[in-house]
Amino acid sequence: MQIASSPSAPQHRFGRLMLGALGVVFGDIGTSPLYTVKEAFLPHYGLTPDAPTVLGVLSLVFWALMVVITAKYVGVIMRTDNQGEGGIMALAALAERTLKRTRGIFVVGVLGVFGAALFFGDGVLTPAISVLSAVEGLEVAAPALQPWVLPVTLGVLLVLFASQRFGTDAVGKAFGPVLILWFAALAAIGVHGIAMTPRVLAALNPLWAARFFMTHGPHGFFILGAVVLAVTGGEALYADMGHFGRRPIQWAWNLVVLPALTLNYLGQGALILANPRAIDNPFYLGVPAWGLFPMIALATVATVIASQAVISGAYSATRQAVQLGYLPRMTIRQTSSAAYGQIYVPTINWILMAGTMATVIGFGSSTALATAYGVSVTGTMLITSVLLIVATRHKPAFPALVFWPLAAVFVLVDIAFLGANLAKFFDGAWFPLLLGMIVFVVLRTWRRGRELLQAAVREDGVRVDEFLPALMLSPPTRVEGTAVFLTSQPDVVPKALLHNLKHNKVLHQRNVLLTVQTCPVPFVAPAQRLSLQRICDGFHRATLRFGFVEMPDVPLALMRAADHGDVSFDPMETTYFASRETVVASPRRGMPIWRDHVFAFMHRNAAAASNFFRIPGNRLVEVGSPVEI
Repeated sequence: MQIASSPSAPQHRFGRLMLGALGVVFGDIGTSPLYTVKEAFLPHYGLTPDAPTVLGVLSLVFWALMVVITAKYVGVIMRTDNQGEGGIMALAALAERTLKRTRGIFVVGVLGVFGAALFFGDGVLTPAISVLSAVEGLEVAAPALQPWVLPVTLGVLLVLFASQRFGTDAVGKAFGPVLILWFAALAAIGVHGIAMTPRVLAALNPLWAARFFMTHGPHGFFILGAVVLAVTGGEALYADMGHFGRRPIQWAWNLVVLPALTLNYLGQGALILANPRAIDNPFYLGVPAWGLFPMIALATVATVIASQAVISGAYSATRQAVQLGYLPRMTIRQTSSAAYGQIYVPTINWILMAGTMATVIGFGSSTALATAYGVSVTGTMLITSVLLIVATRHKPAFPALVFWPLAAVFVLVDIAFLGANLAKFFDGAWFPLLLGMIVFVVLRTWRRGRELLQAAVREDGVRVDEFLPALMLSPPTRVEGTAVFLTSQPDVVPKALLHNLKHNKVLHQRNVLLTVQTCPVPFVAPAQRLSLQRICDGFHRATLRFGFVEMPDVPLALMRAADHGDVSFDPMETTYFASRETVVASPRRGMPIWRDHVFAFMHRNAAAASNFFRIPGNRLVEVGSPVEI
């Protein structure tokens, strides 16, 4: 007897995905009330907490949330997914497919890489400012605890990064209920403040934002450097879309996150209208005395969750960068059997941890960090808008009369936010730009180094169509089994094959020259996974294709293609051969010598092919050879 599935099952799964999204995706933007309003009234902006100014700042914050997050990310960008996958590199790959000219594809690729580099920089700054701003509540509750702020912050960050190995799924389930409590607390505090000063509701009128700029003139433009803190985390919504899907994130934002944030920002404004001295810390000063220490604890946990959003996004961006050829092979662990996008990348995790802790020690306070925070976020947002225009400009779902006005608004808002943050360059905004440039150079160096390495291998290699006919004139001894030679140059004889003939004097009964390709789509259909071409007796050329978010399992993919004629990929009769080149830096080739050394270091420390391609170590033979680039 067949039992019908419960009609509530899809709803139950959707609810769990919403809960997980709350626990992973919205932590960053959800903890922005800790520092946004406080930053806006710091002395270097020169604002006085009078009623028109307070209402103007709150209006700017609210409409930034509506335009940048609700309209741009939730309403438009998240509908422009790459087969369900989000993130700036996925969007860049989507945009590249709409272009025909090589130069345009190159420019879009560089923009995508630079946006990804800025996002990685954000992965260092967000945990630092989020956790530090929460722990600084200790100073409000008990000034004598001030010396403990940095040690406690570093301890919390250590626990956060150490827990990543348990996976996004486990972290999301644990953090989801906490975030629900956090947003409920935000809303309750906000309602309490609004009830005392109801006139703050006038800030929902965009005319107060316009009046702010008319009153303060050009100087008022710089306040956008503080307002943008309210929308940090917007890029994480898109980057983490592959973890939970579009609809759970959209519903969680509209039903839970946006209302709670709006109420809390209005509540902070109401407190300042009632007591202008509350600008010192309007978030914690709005909490009743009896609830201050519990709120500090809850805020600390919430900021740990805030960090989770960008950390998860960094893992997704890393996998995409590896598959697209911008980073060397790394160990990537799947942490959920139900959700393919939930992964853990140990190398990136520990690099982010070291960078975050160094940033906390170097800046020392959330106020100092706030001057640096925002450049990487707004830079990524602007690049995302440009890539969105390229990817969707011809889609029938976006009529020109709707598309171009929306695109113009998005780009102008992003430019305004970026310009206001660049004005803080010498006050600390240089730091995220420096981080982004370092990551950008690393990504481009690996990409360029691989091109030079492949060119050198091709230049020094022997062509297959010349080698095999000569070999068949006097064939060596054949042994049973299948030999799979991994090569990135399908028309060049793999060095592993030449070394095997030279030293072992034998040839397998079946030989396959295998090239593994990464396609500019997240997933490749099973029917398109493998193509096999016969070259001559006992030799075949094969191509395995994987999407840029898939983790390539070469033996499994070959086993599933067992019906390809006379080629057998029995695991117990198949031996894999791979060439592992030793890169030798040369000043005479295509990159400056220091970049050659950087590439050589990355190449030496890349994950072994046996791990990355899921090849059993006892079935793999690696042959080393020096290659000068």
